[in-house]
Amino acid sequence: MVAVVTKICRKVLGFWFIVLVPAPATGDAAPVRPRAIESKQQREKLPLYDVIPAARPEELTAANGYPTDEVHRTWDRSHGNNHNTRFSLLDQINRQNVGKLKVAWIYRSADRQSGMTDNLQANPIVVNGVMYGPTMGHRIVAVDAARGKELWRFDAGARPAWRGLTFARGDGKSPSRLLFNAGEFLWALDPKTGKPLPSFGKEGRLETGHFRVAPVVHGNLAIVSGFNKDVIAYDMVTGELAWTFHTIPGLGEFGFDTWERQPTASSSGAGMGANGWGGIALDDERGIVYVATAAPKSDFIGSDHRGQNLFANCVIAIDARTGKRLWHFQEVRHDIWDLDFSAPPVLVTVSRHGKKVDAVAAIGKFGNTVLLDRVTGKPLFPFRLRRAPVSTLPGEQTWPYQPDLELPQPFAKQEFTIDDITDISPQAHEYILNKVRPMKRGWFEPFEMGRPTVLFGVLGGAEWTGAAFDPRSGYFYVNAHDVPTYTAVIPFDAARKRDPRAPPTAGQKVYDQLCLPCHGADRRGVGMGPPLLALETRYQDEDVVNLLKTGRNGMPVAPPLPPQQQKDLLDFLFDRDLPRAKTAPAKNQPPSYAHLGYNRLYDQEGYPGSKPPWGTLNALDLNLGRIVWKTPLGEHEELTKRGVPKTGTMNLGGAIVTAGGLVFCSGTKDLMIRAFEAASGDELWAHKLPFRGTAPPTTYEVGGKQYVVITATGGGKLGGEVGDAYVAFALP
Repeated sequence: MVAVVTKICRKVLGFWFIVLVPAPATGDAAPVRPRAIESKQQREKLPLYDVIPAARPEELTAANGYPTDEVHRTWDRSHGNNHNTRFSLLDQINRQNVGKLKVAWIYRSADRQSGMTDNLQANPIVVNGVMYGPTMGHRIVAVDAARGKELWRFDAGARPAWRGLTFARGDGKSPSRLLFNAGEFLWALDPKTGKPLPSFGKEGRLETGHFRVAPVVHGNLAIVSGFNKDVIAYDMVTGELAWTFHTIPGLGEFGFDTWERQPTASSSGAGMGANGWGGIALDDERGIVYVATAAPKSDFIGSDHRGQNLFANCVIAIDARTGKRLWHFQEVRHDIWDLDFSAPPVLVTVSRHGKKVDAVAAIGKFGNTVLLDRVTGKPLFPFRLRRAPVSTLPGEQTWPYQPDLELPQPFAKQEFTIDDITDISPQAHEYILNKVRPMKRGWFEPFEMGRPTVLFGVLGGAEWTGAAFDPRSGYFYVNAHDVPTYTAVIPFDAARKRDPRAPPTAGQKVYDQLCLPCHGADRRGVGMGPPLLALETRYQDEDVVNLLKTGRNGMPVAPPLPPQQQKDLLDFLFDRDLPRAKTAPAKNQPPSYAHLGYNRLYDQEGYPGSKPPWGTLNALDLNLGRIVWKTPLGEHEELTKRGVPKTGTMNLGGAIVTAGGLVFCSGTKDLMIRAFEAASGDELWAHKLPFRGTAPPTTYEVGGKQYVVITATGGGKLGGEVGDAYVAFALP
């Protein structure tokens, strides 16, 4: 047998570069052939482009005139309504007077616990003069939307309404109810009292599994999109499961054969991928649910889930009554780059071939807008795919074509090149040039053993904050950022896995308390928490100790540890504490890999390593598929003072658009909320918040007066001071 030995060659850019070399043959066994590396020569024989044609005029679905104007005057569900348009017909605040906006009230929940680094990410809803939303102390509150005074609060026992909530209006047979997630449950409260509705499930809740986004209601069904997998419907009267759509198909289901081996949830509870974590939409009149899904897991490693991987990276249309798939459309195939559809689909009406057409628009981290007919799933513009590079990673099989759209025009950068290196100063340019020179880069470049790859898209493009749509103009407003990241793939030696039957070591106990929520029980990482496998290939003890003291990216500063506990933790992280499984890996076992995390490419001062703008607000005309305007979103004031043009910043907030000709958007590192002219992108007004805005604003009317309210709690992935505010604005 010819074994493979990991040889550590040299440390560059904080990584140990790794190669695989053959070990001396034992002479007593037949050689085991590794899985073949893909053939570049065969790939290059394929045509350069493959195009999915646009729907013919006679195939397009005529608009049915919904939503009505009344829907666009209310805000009953996070993202505005079931269509997720975040558009309001209110126009008291407009281009002429927006500069006079003042703070009307600030609500502080005063229940944030010390040390909290997370934030609120729910777009609040306002119904009949009452604002409903979550608090930093994990309660749901009702607030007088004209005065900012709390009316009631409710404790669901877990973090509620993570990224949204829904007000379901009563119909004479059932009362109005406030619906939201908390832990493994879907809750229903009486909107007037804040008390659980005893007629709903068991004491006002249904056990649904984990979800984070606003549910939709169709008839007597409450429909949720699971954070780990699946779309699920429950009967709100009986509490019974009505149907489940498997986003990773089961045996015998359509799409099952697009996976060579299907992923399973890790022991940490991390998702399996192909999950609609960004949110769902509902065409109320047609009874169709739309979900846009994430990449398969593991991120950056595809050898464990080879194939096209349906329904990952898909827009899926589902019959709301039965849960049956009506159609699906996949953007990225066999995604190993973490290029999720990261936002809720938006149901839009656009002009094509001289008629109004109902469509669904989905955006994601790669910066595309996938625009599809709402009933047939056919693209409204030709969907161009380009021949993609092959992988050199043993065991990987990349998909031969990936999206390379001409229309709609991409709103974010999709390939990192030398020309993209920052130019804010000669020093920053030289620093990043030296850092990326040995890295791999290119359009849909697969990852390589040990060698870092730099790319856009992992952080977005678009993120969960989504887009807003003005049905009168056909303009689609997306906030995005262009911040590069880099990572590498390393081998994971299966022989060094711990024996799961062995009792936990002292270091494992410390790890379970301190590190497990972000890095998982199996140390493969959870969400954006990177894997901690093969740590010795890139860190030494002192590196880890410093990280615990200072934190980095989304990792907070760790609480101080007694010396013995710190030593125990290091021994566990570096696999020095045993016991290890004694059984050797099975012959012909496919290669197993880990990746080196989500590393942001920053210069020596901590700014992104690409040319500005780093954050943008974009307006796309969906009728033509073209970008109408693009403007930097956010400002690093210290760079502006140096004479650097406005750079924009990373942003997680989201836009709304109003009939007053305005786009409101926040979420930037400079703590501002801004109003832009919807037609031109000109900035008309800005106001500094007490903490960074962390969700899209909401606009509403009470007593003939229009307000704009924003969730402002800071913290989270972008850091900054953490707070507990909702801030409302109105004209004097």
